[in-house]
Amino acid sequence: MTIFEDTAPRTCRRGPVRVAILGCSGSIGTQTLDVCRNHPDRVQVVALSVNRSTRALVEAQREFGAAHVAVADEAHARDAVLSELAEGCELTTGADAVTALAELDDVDMVVNALVGFAGIHAGYAALRAGKALAYANKESIVCGGDLLMPLARPGRLLPVDSEHSAIYQCLVGERPEDVSRIWLTCSGGPFFGRTRAELAHVSAEEALAHPTWSMGAKITIDSATLMNKGLEVIEAHHLFQQPVDAVRVLVHRQSKIHSMVEFVDGVVKAQLGSSDMRAPIQYALSYPERWEATARRVDWCAEDPFTFGEADEATFGCLALAREAGRVGGTLPCAMNAANEVANESFRQGTCGFLDIERVVARVMEQTEVERVESLGQLDEVDARARAAASAVLREVRP
Repeated sequence: MTIFEDTAPRTCRRGPVRVAILGCSGSIGTQTLDVCRNHPDRVQVVALSVNRSTRALVEAQREFGAAHVAVADEAHARDAVLSELAEGCELTTGADAVTALAELDDVDMVVNALVGFAGIHAGYAALRAGKALAYANKESIVCGGDLLMPLARPGRLLPVDSEHSAIYQCLVGERPEDVSRIWLTCSGGPFFGRTRAELAHVSAEEALAHPTWSMGAKITIDSATLMNKGLEVIEAHHLFQQPVDAVRVLVHRQSKIHSMVEFVDGVVKAQLGSSDMRAPIQYALSYPERWEATARRVDWCAEDPFTFGEADEATFGCLALAREAGRVGGTLPCAMNAANEVANESFRQGTCGFLDIERVVARVMEQTEVERVESLGQLDEVDARARAAASAVLREVRP
């Protein structure tokens, strides 16, 4: 099934879209709230969740009047600040409570801004409940695309990643069978041009200094290793029904072309814009309409020349590992993702080196017995085993 509306015409919504924002205190969540703030007549915030940032949750609930809120981390279920929630607001706690927000009757669209594998249950629940799903949680598609994609009704699964939003926009009105290749753009991260010898000594602080995008810590480290781009290759494979090797990574340092689609006749369509995540977030909320810009506009006459280059998979081996996981499929992408999440966190905490992230992922992939994806419960088990294996490898590489 295609994720695009298979029959035009485009129809406008009646009344504001009622949204649940899962992970409202993170980078994507706060920028989603900014879009909602800019379009109060078009968006109604119905539900909000955080992991543990209860102060941010209360502030957002009081500003937007959300009727339902959830705190995932039970350790923060009794934070004193929660007493400041507006009267009548329903508060629930625990991971299952976050997932339940995705199924509420008074929610039209779920914005899944949760980080990592943990977001898969909410995304699955939203699609099962027939909600529109605007998702920034790429790990859910990477790990569970075989489960989620069959649930995606046309026009109801809307990517928030800038690259996949760009591809989606380029493909509206086109036939999937006419696609020859997808050009997935990549900034190259903060270490573009470095050698492996140089990468062996970089710090987490250096890796967190992304040249063009403001993102959360986990995804910023993934961008530095190019694992983020590898995850996006697998994501594009699932979303747009293209072979992994038909998704070509293109280094574009200026981050103004957000991705391109090449068709069988040699024509290439590209989506351009500012390096501002509010643009793809707004497109997901407004689809099939377009609303007035929240992100800044670009003066193209004043822009520097564009450059393009090949991604260096020999130096940044995480990209090559992700491609291999995508080719093999099954449960291997889930194991790869789990190992990466563990190693990524270890690097941020200063307990392993930058290149150890790649080493850990490679070792866990070698140890994984690949199975066909059959259920969320199975993926939970694969994720847990891979995390344990990654922790064991880290104990070996730590000084």
